[in-house]
Amino acid sequence: MPETAASTPSAAPFRASIMQIEPQWIDYNGHLNMAYYNVMFDRAIDQLWLELGIGPGYMKERGGSTFTAECHVRYLREIHFGDPVQIFVWLLDADDKRLHTFEEMRHAGEGWLSATSENMSLHMDMNARRVAPFPPDISERIAAITKAHAALPRPVGIGRSVAMPSKK
Repeated sequence: MPETAASTPSAAPFRASIMQIEPQWIDYNGHLNMAYYNVMFDRAIDQLWLELGIGPGYMKERGGSTFTAECHVRYLREIHFGDPVQIFVWLLDADDKRLHTFEEMRHAGEGWLSATSENMSLHMDMNARRVAPFPPDISERIAAITKAHAALPRPVGIGRSVAMPSKK
């Protein structure tokens, strides 16, 4: 069955389903290991990709997929086993081959911010294993969601880089 996009783009960030932290993801510090933040962010992106029509079915039926080209994660507050997590995704910008996303990981019950992830994804022709333009129908879906998300307040942390604090 082909994947289909939501009929109307949301004028709010995309909300992934609430996720639970798995016990083996807790490290010796007693909190979620840094690698598993990326797992959870990736699962949320997979949910958005289904809305855009570029999930596993797209790969199988049309030979297209996405690869992450760049990722910047900020760890802001510890999250622990038993904490329910929800990830919000903004589609900040896109062109014919790239998607710029920003994600916030929040405690699903209390709402506090645990981490953010800013990413650049590339659209791939999986037969050629090369970056390629999105098909027109997918580009239209992406443009609609990007436009809806552009009207939202921008989350804090977009465009941050890794550097030592400035000395004043």
